[in-house]
Amino acid sequence: MRNTLVKVGLSTAAAVLLMSSSAYAQATANASLNVTVNVAARARLTLGAAAITFADQDPGTVPTLTATALTVDVGARTSPAGNVALTVLATGPLASGGNTIAINNLAWTSTGTGFAATGTSNATTAQSVGTWTGPGSRAGSQTYTLPNSWTYAVGTYTTTLNYTLSVP
Repeated sequence: MRNTLVKVGLSTAAAVLLMSSSAYAQATANASLNVTVNVAARARLTLGAAAITFADQDPGTVPTLTATALTVDVGARTSPAGNVALTVLATGPLASGGNTIAINNLAWTSTGTGFAATGTSNATTAQSVGTWTGPGSRAGSQTYTLPNSWTYAVGTYTTTLNYTLSVP
Protein backbone atom coordinates (compact mmCIF):
# COMPACT_ATOMS: atom_id res chain seq x y z
CA MET A 1 0.00 0.00 0.00
CA ARG A 2 2.78 2.26 0.63
CA ASN A 3 3.66 2.26 -3.02
CA THR A 4 0.10 3.06 -4.05
CA LEU A 5 -0.15 6.02 -1.74
CA VAL A 6 2.98 7.48 -3.17
CA LYS A 7 1.66 7.15 -6.71
CA VAL A 8 -1.67 8.71 -5.82
CA GLY A 9 0.08 11.50 -3.97
CA LEU A 10 2.30 12.26 -6.97
CA SER A 11 -0.58 12.14 -9.44
CA THR A 12 -2.64 14.51 -7.33
CA ALA A 13 0.26 16.91 -6.97
CA ALA A 14 0.90 16.83 -10.75
CA ALA A 15 -2.77 17.51 -11.48
CA VAL A 16 -2.78 20.47 -9.08
CA LEU A 17 0.42 21.77 -10.71
CA LEU A 18 -1.04 21.50 -14.21
CA MET A 19 -4.22 23.24 -13.17
CA SER A 20 -2.28 26.00 -11.45
CA SER A 21 -0.12 26.84 -14.52
CA SER A 22 -3.10 26.99 -16.90
CA ALA A 23 -5.04 29.17 -14.47
CA TYR A 24 -2.31 31.84 -14.66
CA ALA A 25 -1.83 32.14 -18.46
CA GLN A 26 0.37 35.04 -19.67
CA ALA A 27 -1.40 38.21 -20.92
CA THR A 28 0.01 40.58 -23.60
CA ALA A 29 -0.86 44.03 -24.87
CA ASN A 30 0.28 45.80 -28.05
CA ALA A 31 0.60 49.45 -29.02
CA SER A 32 1.86 51.30 -32.10
CA LEU A 33 3.89 54.51 -32.44
CA ASN A 34 4.16 56.59 -35.60
CA VAL A 35 7.57 58.19 -36.27
CA THR A 36 7.93 61.33 -38.40
CA VAL A 37 11.21 62.88 -39.52
CA ASN A 38 11.16 66.18 -41.43
CA VAL A 39 14.11 66.43 -43.81
CA ALA A 40 14.31 69.75 -45.66
CA ALA A 41 16.58 70.86 -48.46
CA ARG A 42 19.77 72.20 -46.98
CA ALA A 43 22.95 73.78 -48.34
CA ARG A 44 26.35 74.31 -46.74
CA LEU A 45 29.28 76.05 -48.40
CA THR A 46 32.66 76.45 -46.75
CA LEU A 47 35.57 78.30 -48.34
CA GLY A 48 39.00 77.55 -46.91
CA ALA A 49 39.99 81.23 -46.70
CA ALA A 50 38.35 84.64 -46.34
CA ALA A 51 40.62 86.13 -48.99
CA ILE A 52 43.17 85.25 -51.64
CA THR A 53 46.24 87.35 -52.19
CA PHE A 54 48.68 87.64 -55.07
CA ALA A 55 52.20 88.62 -54.07
CA ASP A 56 53.96 91.21 -56.24
CA GLN A 57 56.38 89.62 -58.73
CA ASP A 58 58.56 90.83 -61.61
CA PRO A 59 56.46 90.48 -64.81
CA GLY A 60 59.65 89.74 -66.75
CA THR A 61 60.33 86.56 -64.76
CA VAL A 62 56.84 85.61 -63.47
CA PRO A 63 54.30 86.12 -66.29
CA THR A 64 51.37 84.69 -64.27
CA LEU A 65 50.59 85.35 -60.62
CA THR A 66 49.18 82.32 -58.77
CA ALA A 67 47.33 82.43 -55.46
CA THR A 68 47.37 79.66 -52.87
CA ALA A 69 44.75 77.00 -53.63
CA LEU A 70 41.36 77.68 -52.05
CA THR A 71 39.56 74.67 -50.56
CA VAL A 72 35.84 74.48 -51.33
CA ASP A 73 33.52 72.19 -49.35
CA VAL A 74 29.92 71.74 -50.43
CA GLY A 75 27.14 69.96 -48.54
CA ALA A 76 23.76 69.51 -50.20
CA ARG A 77 20.61 67.80 -48.99
CA THR A 78 18.16 67.38 -51.83
CA SER A 79 16.24 64.69 -53.70
CA PRO A 80 18.20 61.95 -55.50
CA ALA A 81 17.57 63.75 -58.82
CA GLY A 82 18.06 67.29 -57.43
CA ASN A 83 20.48 69.50 -59.37
CA VAL A 84 23.04 71.17 -57.10
CA ALA A 85 24.95 74.16 -58.51
CA LEU A 86 27.82 76.29 -57.23
CA THR A 87 28.48 79.62 -58.97
CA VAL A 88 30.70 82.64 -58.45
CA LEU A 89 30.04 86.26 -59.44
CA ALA A 90 32.45 89.18 -59.03
CA THR A 91 31.16 92.54 -57.80
CA GLY A 92 33.23 94.36 -60.42
CA PRO A 93 36.74 94.68 -61.81
CA LEU A 94 39.82 94.53 -59.65
CA ALA A 95 40.06 98.17 -58.58
CA SER A 96 42.60 100.43 -56.91
CA GLY A 97 41.24 103.96 -56.66
CA GLY A 98 40.41 104.91 -60.26
CA ASN A 99 42.64 102.18 -61.75
CA THR A 100 41.21 98.81 -62.72
CA ILE A 101 42.22 95.40 -64.00
CA ALA A 102 39.46 93.72 -66.04
CA ILE A 103 37.84 90.95 -64.00
CA ASN A 104 38.02 88.48 -66.90
CA ASN A 105 41.80 88.39 -66.30
CA LEU A 106 41.12 86.59 -63.00
CA ALA A 107 40.88 82.91 -63.96
CA TRP A 108 40.88 79.63 -62.05
CA THR A 109 41.52 75.94 -62.32
CA SER A 110 39.70 73.47 -60.09
CA THR A 111 40.11 69.95 -58.81
CA GLY A 112 37.46 67.64 -57.41
CA THR A 113 34.60 65.57 -58.79
CA GLY A 114 31.92 67.79 -60.31
CA PHE A 115 34.00 70.98 -60.14
CA ALA A 116 34.51 72.92 -63.38
CA ALA A 117 38.10 72.30 -64.53
CA THR A 118 38.63 75.94 -65.53
CA GLY A 119 36.80 79.22 -65.39
CA THR A 120 37.06 82.97 -65.81
CA SER A 121 35.66 85.54 -63.41
CA ASN A 122 32.78 87.73 -64.55
CA ALA A 123 30.89 90.65 -63.00
CA THR A 124 27.64 90.32 -64.97
CA THR A 125 27.04 86.58 -65.34
CA ALA A 126 27.58 84.06 -62.54
CA GLN A 127 30.13 81.46 -63.57
CA SER A 128 29.76 77.76 -62.83
CA VAL A 129 32.22 76.42 -60.28
CA GLY A 130 30.60 73.00 -59.98
CA THR A 131 27.46 70.95 -60.56
CA TRP A 132 26.22 67.73 -59.00
CA THR A 133 23.12 65.57 -58.89
CA GLY A 134 21.60 64.42 -55.62
CA PRO A 135 22.50 64.85 -51.97
CA GLY A 136 26.00 64.57 -50.55
CA SER A 137 29.23 66.25 -49.54
CA ARG A 138 31.72 67.37 -52.15
CA ALA A 139 35.23 68.73 -51.74
CA GLY A 140 37.54 70.41 -54.19
CA SER A 141 39.90 73.30 -54.63
CA GLN A 142 40.26 76.36 -56.83
CA THR A 143 43.54 77.99 -57.78
CA TYR A 144 43.19 81.56 -59.03
CA THR A 145 45.63 83.07 -61.51
CA LEU A 146 46.15 86.55 -62.91
CA PRO A 147 48.41 87.61 -65.80
CA ASN A 148 51.30 89.70 -64.44
CA SER A 149 51.64 92.80 -66.62
CA TRP A 150 53.92 95.82 -66.83
CA THR A 151 50.84 97.86 -67.80
CA TYR A 152 49.17 97.66 -64.36
CA ALA A 153 49.28 100.96 -62.46
CA VAL A 154 50.78 100.80 -58.98
CA GLY A 155 48.20 100.10 -56.27
CA THR A 156 46.38 97.50 -54.20
CA TYR A 157 43.57 96.06 -56.30
CA THR A 158 40.50 94.42 -54.77
CA THR A 159 37.13 92.98 -55.68
CA THR A 160 34.70 90.59 -54.02
CA LEU A 161 33.78 87.17 -55.35
CA ASN A 162 30.31 86.04 -54.24
CA TYR A 163 29.75 82.27 -54.24
CA THR A 164 26.23 80.89 -54.39
CA LEU A 165 25.27 77.27 -53.69
CA SER A 166 21.81 76.37 -55.02
CA VAL A 167 20.00 73.29 -53.75
CA PRO A 168 16.41 72.60 -54.86
